Amino acid sequence: MLWIALAPQALPEDAAEAEALLQALAWAVLQFSPRVCRLEQAVLLEVEASVRLFHGQRQLLRQVQQQTAQWCACSLALAPTALAALALLKQRSNTLVGCSPHTLQARLDGLPMHCLAALAAHLPTLQRLGCRSMGQVRALPRSGVSRRFGAGVLDALDRAYGLKPELYPWVALPEQFRLRLEFSGRIELAQGMLFGVQRLLLQLKAWLQARQSGVIGVRLHWEHDMQPRSEAAAGCMEVCTAEATRDTAHLAKLLAEHLAHTPLAAPVVAITLEALGVERLQTSSQSLLPEDRLRGESLQQFIERVSARLGPQQVLRAQAVADHRPQRMQTWAPASTTLPGKSITPDPAQASHPPWILRQPQPLAVQNHRPLYQGPLHLLAGPERIEAGWWEGAEDLTRRDYFIAHSAQSGLLWIYRERAPARGSSGWFLHGLYG
Repeated sequence: MLWIALAPQALPEDAAEAEALLQALAWAVLQFSPRVCRLEQAVLLEVEASVRLFHGQRQLLRQVQQQTAQWCACSLALAPTALAALALLKQRSNTLVGCSPHTLQARLDGLPMHCLAALAAHLPTLQRLGCRSMGQVRALPRSGVSRRFGAGVLDALDRAYGLKPELYPWVALPEQFRLRLEFSGRIELAQGMLFGVQRLLLQLKAWLQARQSGVIGVRLHWEHDMQPRSEAAAGCMEVCTAEATRDTAHLAKLLAEHLAHTPLAAPVVAITLEALGVERLQTSSQSLLPEDRLRGESLQQFIERVSARLGPQQVLRAQAVADHRPQRMQTWAPASTTLPGKSITPDPAQASHPPWILRQPQPLAVQNHRPLYQGPLHLLAGPERIEAGWWEGAEDLTRRDYFIAHSAQSGLLWIYRERAPARGSSGWFLHGLYG
């Protein structure tokens, strides 16, 4: 067996903050082994079966250190048993230490007694007996130790030295992510909640990494301080992305933009973060080309951040619509919440349509039955007959014959003739321009 013990070099003084940090660390290392447990103020994982997968102990330890560094600086210890790794961790709190099965007994015999929790509870009595190390306690008669200190001391020693099997409750991920954080004081401004939101987002990131998933959004709840002057109900805010992500830094930016425009009806005393739309996230291989490894936010993240700041109706994206009418082939929708739809197979006849369509068709004069636009036009191709929209009423009915025309001054034009022109109209209109 091979165990890794890790613990923050400095735990927060607040018990709730310390618990949240240890929970995030336990979730984060689940990607290295499913056998993760928590003992005292440390996280332990059994990695015997994972060493080969991560190309050796050195590579595995390096990756564990890199993953846990985003939460805090951690000390690590390596040993054949969980209690031995925890004891080594207590002795050397700032360095990476370890021992092999061949040196396990010698290393543990020389450790102080406080490194094992079962011995630390009886430290004054053991010191009066002349014991200063774990090896000296092991040298005492077992029957006398059992009668005086209980069977738990011998059981802990045997498990630490690998003489008895170790059984621990493994850390299990919840099926749904929903965590609550209570503030030590009252938050008067919405932006003051960002500190707590950041802590919950770090735990969300660890949860998503362990599940190899992403989210399409988060829901933030906040609870008001129920003072006599305020009977305000709890507040709620949802932030969604166009695609599943585990980039919690981007989610934090979106929440910050929304909170900057959110007034609070009363002081806030607690918040709850909930994950929305959890999806399996497919990761792609990293490119070796320097130009493909650009830093910074993606275009979609930029769109979502600007939309959160200016409003979703201020940042729009064009979407293709399956309609034969040129003026109805495209619509505009909020870019932050709309992904490009499924590709629409173009009609071969639409290959001749111009890239620039006028917002309003421009009427054309006619001379000798020929349309005019800065001079007479010469029809080069057509007609392309379009008759659609009858299901939407007479106002949206389109009955036109389209032509490609040439102008000596303006080049190629896209014009059409109404099949049923209105009274007093020539029936000819300019609808598009070619480059």
